Amino acid sequence: MDVKKNNIWLIVSGLVIGALAVLLVAFGNPANMGFCIACFIRDTAGSLGLHRAAAVQYVRPEIIGVVIGASAVALFRREFVPRGGSAPMTRFVLGFFVMIGCLMFLGCPLRMVLRLGGGDLNALVGLAGFIVGIGGGVFFLNRGYSLKRTYSLPKLEGALLPLATVALLLLLVAAPALLLFTEAGGGPGAAHAPLLLALAAGLLVGGLAQRVRLCMVGGIRDLILFREYKLLLAFAAVLVAALVGALLTGSFKLGFIEQPVAHNDGLWNFLGMLLVGLGAVLLGGCPLRQLVLAGEGQADSAVTVLGLLVGAAFAHNFALASSAAGPTVNGKIAVIIGFVVMVLIAVLNSRGEKSAA
Repeated sequence: MDVKKNNIWLIVSGLVIGALAVLLVAFGNPANMGFCIACFIRDTAGSLGLHRAAAVQYVRPEIIGVVIGASAVALFRREFVPRGGSAPMTRFVLGFFVMIGCLMFLGCPLRMVLRLGGGDLNALVGLAGFIVGIGGGVFFLNRGYSLKRTYSLPKLEGALLPLATVALLLLLVAAPALLLFTEAGGGPGAAHAPLLLALAAGLLVGGLAQRVRLCMVGGIRDLILFREYKLLLAFAAVLVAALVGALLTGSFKLGFIEQPVAHNDGLWNFLGMLLVGLGAVLLGGCPLRQLVLAGEGQADSAVTVLGLLVGAAFAHNFALASSAAGPTVNGKIAVIIGFVVMVLIAVLNSRGEKSAA
């Protein structure tokens, strides 16, 4: 019964998250981008002045909501347990390059599913790369890859990132003039749902993701390692909800070309998500999972989130991020460097023998 109940929770959570993404698009978020952790961290980095790309500068309340929602549910369930000390700088670097991969593809794993639900077949190419990347990560897990154990930390240490998101929310509400905003019609940053709706959606997504341990990387990893599929139920439900929502709203568009906030360079869509899949396995979770873990007091995941933030800023300051016109030369070089760095990290943190798993 517990297994059945958990599976129901996963499916319901996926349906709710997919429906929320459709709702956010209907109320102003960019098409096929109702909820994208990578894109929203990038926009937030811009609003804080960390990059100069005026088209993507907006503090996304959804990101704030995910962290606060995860923290609230973790506290309620007595799962707020501050821990850290497991190779924090390595995690920062991995987070940095995971963001580079996301911005090559133009989306995180969650947005990849939402794009597929909207008919964007470039996301299918990205999914193939994502699976291959996860397979590469599993290869290293089977050879003893580990970033070593974590240690108990003071409660304040685990609370700092959630408190920072609360402070950011207060800044957004009380002193928006201190932040940078994309002007109306200026790009994805100018397209956003009302603040309260976006915040509420983020709170709900964060709470549900904490409750069901939502992670697409973990789902595919577990399927490869243990033939366990349950985590993928949630993402199948997200896909169904996104597809039905796109059909009902008339936004479904099947094909590769002229998809919203996307490009159709198949090779680099594949390689971008391959980098994301590999890096997320080495980190132990996708960008959404890292935000949720940070909300639970995991300091190492908080450092990973900072890596994602800096990666987004770096990508837009140095022309690494793709656009509708396609990937840049700088972005391609950065992805290749990311592969080299990740493989080195994986090799140096592996025992070299096949593990029992």
